[in-house]
Amino acid sequence: MNLLSMLLIGVAMSTDAFAAAVGKGAAMQRPRFPQALRAGLIFGAIEAVTPVIGWLLGHAASRYISAWDHWIAFGLLGLLGLHMIWNGLKPEDGDADASRHHGFWSLAATGLGTSIDAMAVGVSLAFLDAPIALVAAVIGLCTLAMVTTGIMLGRVLGALAGKRAEIVGGVIMIVIGSVILHEHLIGAA
Repeated sequence: MNLLSMLLIGVAMSTDAFAAAVGKGAAMQRPRFPQALRAGLIFGAIEAVTPVIGWLLGHAASRYISAWDHWIAFGLLGLLGLHMIWNGLKPEDGDADASRHHGFWSLAATGLGTSIDAMAVGVSLAFLDAPIALVAAVIGLCTLAMVTTGIMLGRVLGALAGKRAEIVGGVIMIVIGSVILHEHLIGAA
């Protein structure tokens, strides 16, 4: 596997995370670059670890992971999207709680939801005898860059969308989960 192939895999695996980051950035109250970088690091680390887990599971678990990965991603992203919409619809409570909605666990859950497909890729890489550490590092770095950029782009979109930007972010999460599910179901047909 050459470096260009690894880079293409890294970009492909981080596109869902990029779209989710745009939604998160839109829902955040004027995120700054350090917040965007923190989100990029969280997503990047998760996105780098999941193909390694998939690679370790190998051939024995591949049929189970590939059979359910799209449902897991759909469920996680759908629930996160609904939660974001609910938070966007409920009355303002003084904004004391706003950082909690974009804290570590919320970002990690979103990152996990967008990286389930990377686990399935890791399983397939086990059969190609690919250098998993290098591939995982490339995927993680691509995701770091794309999520950091996505959060900052979401900041602009959030300023345009106003107070209810979290609803837009929630809808984006649900759409991403639905697209993942649709792509896998159409591919299976």
